[in-house]
Amino acid sequence: MRFDYVTVGHVTIDVLEDARVGPSATAEPSATTGAATTADAGGGRRQPGGGAFYSALQAARLGLRTLILTRGVPEELEALLEPYRAELQVEIDAAERTTTLYTQGRGHARRQRLLAWAGRFGESIAVDTAILHLAPIARETPSSWRGHAELVGLTPQGLVRTWDEHGDVTRTALQSEQLPAHCDAIVFSAGERESCAELIPGSTPDAVVAVTAGALPTTILPAGGAPLEVMPPTIAGPHDDLGAGDVFAAAFFVALHEGLAPAAAAAYGNAAAAVRIAGVGPDAIGDRRAIAARL
Repeated sequence: MRFDYVTVGHVTIDVLEDARVGPSATAEPSATTGAATTADAGGGRRQPGGGAFYSALQAARLGLRTLILTRGVPEELEALLEPYRAELQVEIDAAERTTTLYTQGRGHARRQRLLAWAGRFGESIAVDTAILHLAPIARETPSSWRGHAELVGLTPQGLVRTWDEHGDVTRTALQSEQLPAHCDAIVFSAGERESCAELIPGSTPDAVVAVTAGALPTTILPAGGAPLEVMPPTIAGPHDDLGAGDVFAAAFFVALHEGLAPAAAAAYGNAAAAVRIAGVGPDAIGDRRAIAARL
């Protein structure tokens, strides 16, 4: 079935800081090869998360026929995504666990622990889409796929994450073998820039790169062009920025695919992120009218 936008990555259970989290136990031995942790996360606020979810929901609200390819426990993910099933489609590769993150704080002060990991995708993913968005959260996405995609976008945050035996998440340098065979557009944050040096133009000469920086200008590194800066809208009293970078990425990729120049696409992405930040949770993700108003 032909789609307009397909995301590949773990949809997560986000356990927010008002939850009680018990002691973790190592489920796999090596953080460098993808260790997983499990924990008894007690009562508290939970919601769907992960770049694959936030980006797909933004694409769907832009009117695109959208599919998420994810891994986890089917019953858990189906229940978690039930409020959004009218907007997007989901295919779940069954796993013993659903990737679960315990999140404290926001913005630069955000800290996360990996409580459970759904494991890696196989290398046999088939797609038929206008836009393919590889959105790893914890080193799970494959480096190749089969089928058709007109624009391939990457948000590599999950490729530069590692975690210790307690599940505490830190950043590490991106490894070239983790990268997809081809990429047209890449989005990462200024805080990830050092880890993502492998993606700066020259290493990825055919891709346009956007480096987001919260309220500071977004830097665009066009393929073969000079760097550009695009100022995001001013937001009075932002509420919740979880997923804002993923919302930016989806709007940016869609705008590029629709023919906008990189700077204009970044302005559109910034407006989409501003709409998201002005509200709380996934329901704050806006449609084309709301984003146009922020522009």
